[in-house]
Amino acid sequence: MTTPLDRRYDVQPVSAIDAKALETFPYEYAGKDIVMHIETDEFTTVCPWSGLPDFATIRVDYIPARVCIELRSFKYYLLSYRNVGLYQEHVVNRILEDLVKCSSPKWMNVTADYRVRGGVHTVASGEYTVAKRRK
Repeated sequence: MTTPLDRRYDVQPVSAIDAKALETFPYEYAGKDIVMHIETDEFTTVCPWSGLPDFATIRVDYIPARVCIELRSFKYYLLSYRNVGLYQEHVVNRILEDLVKCSSPKWMNVTADYRVRGGVHTVASGEYTVAKRRK
């Protein structure tokens, strides 16, 4: 006989995240800083320990340098997290790394605002800034 504590749902490995889905397009106003704000409340991933789903609002703010993130590709990229077992504390760093790699922004902040689970509300955020050159 199994108990609820013995129950676990299969999860996909982190390698299932599809960073290759991300696309960009040229930012035609290079040199003119603007802050782009992208937000979706449709992000899901699963707990690697229990397999239970985690739901979050993902917010990305960035200043493009030469390219902008194409939104359709961003949606496909986030969709690839759906069944991946990843701790909440690690999601933001992974998204930030992938977005910086594909777009090389001047500055970027990624926030994951998770729905309350078990009476606990979690918000994680990470930031990237281009290092200033010394003169």
